[in-house]
Order: sequence, then structure tokens, then C-alpha cells
Amino acid sequence: MLKPHEIFSRMPMETGQALCQFLQVNEKPLYKATVESLAQAKKLRPVFIERKPRTDQHKWIVEQLNRRANDGIAAHLLQVWLVGANKALLCEFLDGFNIPHDENGTLESLPEAPPKQEVQKIVSQLCGKHGETLVGIYLNAFQALDETGWSSLAEVIAEDPRLQLA
Repeated sequence: MLKPHEIFSRMPMETGQALCQFLQVNEKPLYKATVESLAQAKKLRPVFIERKPRTDQHKWIVEQLNRRANDGIAAHLLQVWLVGANKALLCEFLDGFNIPHDENGTLESLPEAPPKQEVQKIVSQLCGKHGETLVGIYLNAFQALDETGWSSLAEVIAEDPRLQLA
């Protein structure tokens, strides 16, 4: 199971750029706090990063989120981006298993793992509709952000090259 910083290290830079762009436009305080926190961890003044062109800022942020030390920040940003920019994917995934959730695709507690065959079916549908990269990021994050995750989903992720984020 990938940790959040490993998800960032394996996602395409274009996806990381899109994630940062979403945060910069829709979650300004979080974006600013992220730059400040990551800059301070590198013993840089945030203004040094803020003066860079946006694409360079975003590249730098993604590179910093690849680091194990920034795993907590990476986890939080993945959650915000997935719920904010990709809630249709989250809701379709949960709907495929008839799991009740709110309008953002969040739920109180994770039910028992569905059978592997059901997971494979839903994964194939989602990959066809949302693309392998986004589905791979979401499913790896889904597993990483829950203490136990689903054993059947872990097996599908391990066996399905579309979800490897290589």
C-alpha cells in the first residue's frame, strides 16, 4: 500500500500541477499555508517560492510532497483535492458498492470489504470513465487514508497495472 508521499512521487507532474492549481484557485488559505510550511521545512523564506511563476511553484510543491517528512501534508492535500475536484469519482465508486455517503463522497465509517470480483468490475468502469491515473491515485489514497482499508481492493491494486502509478 502506497503512502501519500509515495502517491505524489508516482503521479504524473501534470496531475500534480492540476492538484496545485485547484488548491491555488479554490483553497487559497490552504495553498498559502502549504507553501509556508514546506518552505520553512527547507529553511527557505516563503516569499522565495511565492515569487516563482505558478508552474514552478507547483512543481516545487509536488517535489516537496514526494518526501516522507511531508506525508501528513500530502495526505491532507490529496483529501482536499479528491473531495473538492473529483467528488464525482468518489461518489461513483461508493455508489457502485451501494455505500451511503454525503454529496462529497465522504462517509462515517468504512463497511466490510466487498468481494474482489465486485471491486474489479467497479475499477474497470471507473478507469473507462475517469482515466487510469486519476482512479489509481484515488484508490491508492483510499487505501492509504484508512487504517485498515479493504483487503480485496489491496489485491486489485497490487494486481492491476492500471493502478500502479508507475
